[in-house]
Amino acid sequence: MGCGDLTNAEWGRLESFLPRGGTRGGRWGDHRRVINGVLYRVRTGVQWRDLPERFGPWETVYKRHRRWSADGTWKMLLAQIQAAEDAAGRVDRDVSVDS
Repeated sequence: MGCGDLTNAEWGRLESFLPRGGTRGGRWGDHRRVINGVLYRVRTGVQWRDLPERFGPWETVYKRHRRWSADGTWKMLLAQIQAAEDAAGRVDRDVSVDS
């Protein structure tokens, strides 16, 4: 696990919300590795082709990110995680307004 990758606790909360398999009949590779690759790219701004090998083939990370962006998977994950965290009382509702 590299710096900035999902921790075991984060992965445990996220894993149950992820899609189970590929839409074209095949098995998807490791979701955790791919998500860590997407997070790495967002954090560093590196080109897709320059993703470190520890995230697997850059094409896999790119294609899954694109597919999940197009089909609404990322939005669904965000909504489900926010709802679960809110239900567990881990959402801080403090509001600060600056004029």
